[in-house]
Amino acid sequence: MALESTATDTPIWEPDPARAAASQLAGFTAFVEERTGQRFPAYRDLWRHSVDDPAGFWWAVTRYFDVIADDLPDDDSPASVLPDATMPGARWFPGTHLNYAEHALRRSGPQPAIISVDEAGTESSVSWDELRGMVGAVQAWLRGLGVRRGDRVVGYLPNSVHAIVGMLATTAMGAVWSACGQDYGAAGAHARLGQLEPVALIAADGYRWNGTAHDRRAVVATLRASTPSVRAVLQIPILGTWDGADPAAGEHDWESIIATPQSPEFTRVEFSDPLWVLYSSGTTGVPKGIVHGHGGVILDHLKLLGLHNDLRVGERFFWYTTTNWMMWNMVASGLLVGATIVTYDGSPGFPGPDRLWDITARHRVTVLGVSPGHLAASAKAGLHPGSEHDLSALRAIGCTGAPLPAHSVEWVREEVGASVAVNSTSGGTDVVSGFAGGAPTVCVYAGEISAPLLGVDLQAWDADGNAVVGEVGELVIATPMPSMPIRFWNDPDGTRYRDAYFDVYPGVWRHGDWVTITERGGAIISGRSDATLNRQGVRLGSADIYDVVDALPEIRESLVVGAELDDGYWMPLFVVPADGVTLDDDLRARIAEAIRTQASPRHVPDDIIAVAAIPHTRTGKKLEVPVKRLIQGRPLAQVIGTDTVDNPDALAAFARFAHHTEVLDA
Repeated sequence: MALESTATDTPIWEPDPARAAASQLAGFTAFVEERTGQRFPAYRDLWRHSVDDPAGFWWAVTRYFDVIADDLPDDDSPASVLPDATMPGARWFPGTHLNYAEHALRRSGPQPAIISVDEAGTESSVSWDELRGMVGAVQAWLRGLGVRRGDRVVGYLPNSVHAIVGMLATTAMGAVWSACGQDYGAAGAHARLGQLEPVALIAADGYRWNGTAHDRRAVVATLRASTPSVRAVLQIPILGTWDGADPAAGEHDWESIIATPQSPEFTRVEFSDPLWVLYSSGTTGVPKGIVHGHGGVILDHLKLLGLHNDLRVGERFFWYTTTNWMMWNMVASGLLVGATIVTYDGSPGFPGPDRLWDITARHRVTVLGVSPGHLAASAKAGLHPGSEHDLSALRAIGCTGAPLPAHSVEWVREEVGASVAVNSTSGGTDVVSGFAGGAPTVCVYAGEISAPLLGVDLQAWDADGNAVVGEVGELVIATPMPSMPIRFWNDPDGTRYRDAYFDVYPGVWRHGDWVTITERGGAIISGRSDATLNRQGVRLGSADIYDVVDALPEIRESLVVGAELDDGYWMPLFVVPADGVTLDDDLRARIAEAIRTQASPRHVPDDIIAVAAIPHTRTGKKLEVPVKRLIQGRPLAQVIGTDTVDNPDALAAFARFAHHTEVLDA
């Protein structure tokens, strides 16, 4: 397969030709060429085939990765693979039966399946044989409770091996899994997990963060008391503070349950049967439960991890995440391709800013996933990971959660390694996968996501529904993906689901982001479409401003909003100064000049205001829309549930500022 190239721009990273030729993507391309009799000399050609013939493409994925299923179609005809492509509600592989956990656990042996690291420095390794035995033991416990196919089992857990085992034990028997992290209090956890009416709860006694142990036993008790459907609790000893399990009271001890390993049993379910429930963030009221199916997740994650990340049996996959975020589900799916997954429970900055780099080096990680904020923080901390650690096993860094500034890509090249690809990705909880990202055969250009992912008909549309290239448009997916949600929880007629994605362009998925598709086929995400900046009728992306401001050494982080007010349009920029830095008129002038020269005069804000902290969702996204609504006069209680915010005090400060009860810029 030829590498992508351009005559006008210089890529910041180019694939090694030998490695690209040996990639699973190259092998898959040859497989599809042989099957179809067509030629796909470049990635873009294969992508075009994948969206023009979705039935043929996804059928090829099942064959290339040897998907285990009953009644899998013998051919790739649309009638057997995708008989109805109408969105929402596209029908994939009708009559096919399979199971996610069966694919995740199809390997055995003494090699490590999961390596777990916690903030206290404890490390453990679980082999494939041990993992299978633990999953079978927990499954037997669930079966003893009377858990059946379709029942819900939930976890109130940190990012540890226990969460992976609980999910696999649940889904192996056709029950439905859902989890949230222990940074949620009782009300926040119940708002998510309680709506599922779960029959079993797997919960830890607490977690550690930034050097502090957080006891969550009281929260677990409240969560159980407020969820009468729960028959029993499986207690996980993270802190070692449980008082002792009382089986008569429906309390069971993890160590006792897994003491007798058992072989797991797998119930093959319909392709679109529910696998797990994830939750929307940043909305008022009860979070939306987003339901994903077994088959769609299996196929999409095999494609994304196996083809785009080129993950293979025995390689190490580490993405910093929590159980609140869809990237936890993606990490778990590393097992689908036989990779060893690395989990870390704790702060990425404790005891020092190089913690994740240290884990990456010590465990010979092949593919590392971090946020753009972590790369920026590493640069500002003066880290030199490539010279301070042995990162010779590291092949690629994935980056998601927010747009990736070009200067962070340059920093990785200089300080991590020129051979390490930096694959900025865009996707979301909605599809528990990605829309755009990197590939082993595609060049990386600074400030640009390399390409739409295979099988993703990613386009930019104007207000009239016309596809545009080289200009900002709404990010849409024009043909179905198998990992699109099968439904929302408690949405029997699908009204909430249709309103979420199909209210603007009927029959076409509108994601809510602004995107520019470049001439070479890359993508530039410039922010949420509901958080668009608008200057004299010109739409601006907040990412263009962050790219400039967050690179300044005097600024730790920034947030910009554009608010329509009764007396006009106001576009303030809020900045968190670095330690020891004061935002004075001279610094304001330098910020404004940097924006003017590196972005455009239209991007220069009306005011630059210092704040103590920027609020984010728990997955790291800046809360532009809630801050905008606060400035427009909405009360905090109507803007966002504070349990979805990483720093409620920071958001409360914006609310006080918006209602003229506090001056942020002292």
